[in-house]
Amino acid sequence: MANQFSSYPILCASFNQDNSCVAIGTRHGFRIFDSSTGRLLYERAIGAFIIVEMLYSSNLLAIVGAGEQPALSPRRLCLFNTTTRNALQELTFLTSVLVVRLNRKRLIVVLQEKTFIYDVNNLNILDTIDTVPNLKGLSAFSPCLDGCFLALPASTTKGSMLVYNVMELQSHCEIDAHQSPLAAMVLSSNGVYIATASEQGTIIRVHLVSEATKSYSFRRGTYPSTIYSLSFGPSKELPNILVATSSSGSIHAFSLGFAINQRRRRSSSFLGSIIPESVTDVLDPADHHVLHNAVPAGVKSCAVVRCINKVADSSVSESVAFRASISIITYSGCFLEYRLSINHQNESSWILEREFNLLAAISGHAINS
Repeated sequence: MANQFSSYPILCASFNQDNSCVAIGTRHGFRIFDSSTGRLLYERAIGAFIIVEMLYSSNLLAIVGAGEQPALSPRRLCLFNTTTRNALQELTFLTSVLVVRLNRKRLIVVLQEKTFIYDVNNLNILDTIDTVPNLKGLSAFSPCLDGCFLALPASTTKGSMLVYNVMELQSHCEIDAHQSPLAAMVLSSNGVYIATASEQGTIIRVHLVSEATKSYSFRRGTYPSTIYSLSFGPSKELPNILVATSSSGSIHAFSLGFAINQRRRRSSSFLGSIIPESVTDVLDPADHHVLHNAVPAGVKSCAVVRCINKVADSSVSESVAFRASISIITYSGCFLEYRLSINHQNESSWILEREFNLLAAISGHAINS
């Protein structure tokens, strides 16, 4: 909501569906950047915005004002054309719009107790989902058309969620992921996996959506921390890694491929035969790679895994080394990109490759430091 992070100069930040662009909303307007170069592609200074969502790299934006001006009500969703600088259509709701998600077929609008599904081409309403009170608009959306799922909290007292098939317009399953209420969730881009964290923030779990079964559990840390964002690697099959940012200021990367190998080794061992899998999942920290003090502690941030380059090694069986580019936005106004390299021995290194100020960029120019 507009006043949720009023101490930050950035009111909202989001990457588009393929992470090629990033959009931010401030008290003065909104801006769009090229994720690879840092180039400012578009800006509009017309007031404060709490939602700016792109449709891939097209000229279509879904924007919602922060309510600091009468014309920019948080109850009004505007579809905006960046080429003509005109509003294409507006939708007005009884309560504030908390989250907007879209792909080439569907527009999702999340309110505090209702979620609406529209046909993005004609804005006909297709379905309305009544939800438990969802003050933060917590949700997850997979934009691909084949596995187009939407996940929403199903309880205010425990970490359960409803997974809804947005293309078929029907409930798919309900997943009990945590004992505490949910704080963060993300679907893989193909809708195969969903990752969640509770308000405790110590354990991150990954479920297979098709079967509503737990696939992995990762321990982020011992002490509670607020998970700000979760992001899968952009794989069409099994995502290579899952990345999390938290209030501790650290970046956590969990290697899913290494976790599979570890599970196979444990299942064939004596210890693995007597300890339940749900326990062994969180015993081995070798699949966890953390960069401490990546961003200032307590500053809200979001991260995505923009790309992964695999380096195959035929001399090492069942092991593939890779390098991942991880982009981070802090709501204080920084864009950072780290390169995470993981070798065949599962040893990792982090390198800060780019950093620039999202608020100081000049139109048409790339800013790097």
